[in-house]
Amino acid sequence: MHSHSGQFCPGHAKDELEDVVKHAIGLGYTTMGLTEHMPRTSLDDLYPEELDEPEASLAALAPRHTAYLEEAQRLRTLYGTQISLLIGFEGEWLRPAYQSLVKELAAHPAIDYFIGSLHHVNGVPIDYDKAYYARAMASVETVTNGTHTNGTSADAGEGEAADVETREERMYERYYDQQYEMLVALRPRVVGHFDLIRLMSADPGRDVRRWSGVWERIERNLAFVASYGGWLECNSSALRKGLAEPYPCRAISEKWLSLDGKFTLSDDSHGIAQLGTNYARALDFLSSLDVSTLWTLRREPQHEEGAAGKTKPGLTEVAVPLDEVRVVVSKWSS
Repeated sequence: MHSHSGQFCPGHAKDELEDVVKHAIGLGYTTMGLTEHMPRTSLDDLYPEELDEPEASLAALAPRHTAYLEEAQRLRTLYGTQISLLIGFEGEWLRPAYQSLVKELAAHPAIDYFIGSLHHVNGVPIDYDKAYYARAMASVETVTNGTHTNGTSADAGEGEAADVETREERMYERYYDQQYEMLVALRPRVVGHFDLIRLMSADPGRDVRRWSGVWERIERNLAFVASYGGWLECNSSALRKGLAEPYPCRAISEKWLSLDGKFTLSDDSHGIAQLGTNYARALDFLSSLDVSTLWTLRREPQHEEGAAGKTKPGLTEVAVPLDEVRVVVSKWSS
């Protein structure tokens, strides 16, 4: 339910989208969500590899998205007897101003759903590299938000004297506050890599429940997603990037399940080589949580435009027994 190609995500991914789809068919995929990144609209939001010619890089983003939709629809028709292709995109919540663009993109009649993701804190990437992560953390220390002034509150310490633990606690709080802004504004069908903030943390495996302010925000966000029927993805890319558990981690997953929350399955692949990567480990993780069912969507023949972020008329929720997925995945290593 979460994938990218080098054709429409150059710099981050590899391979033509059609080749990715053909490989997925060869692996035994029966449903695949295509979710290329949405276009950004500001020079401030470009990544380092886009900065050689920033104006040209920015100008290429919207036409690339249009080309992606055309190609995705062509592939859905061409391979429709072999695989069910869902067409979506990954929404970027860099700041509230992106709300209108995400909704506009989601209203396109070809779009089935979108991933609601947060890759930034205060507009600074948190998963690009350690230098950007440090910049994002520094931005939290100097920005006043609705509840406290980071870097000057008593529990945050005095500026640079604040230890990494405290600084990251404030960073996590800010991440989940901005994630909440995104959730309330967009109500995405699928919430992407819920705890991405831990990827470049000093201690990605820490139990966040001991940070009361962070855990309260996590519980709030999960409760809101559950209230409108959204799903979390079990995203195996965390394992590919060296973490011990998928996104979200065990503590968050347990809380989500206590709310009767539903999981879909994602590899967050960026090309052929990453399709289905670590699915066996992700399935073991889900089994250890007593998850027996995963969820996807089926696109009905009469697909009509609907409200952004909600299941559109013509889409049906489909329960998939986890053991059925395991049977397919087990063949990859045999």
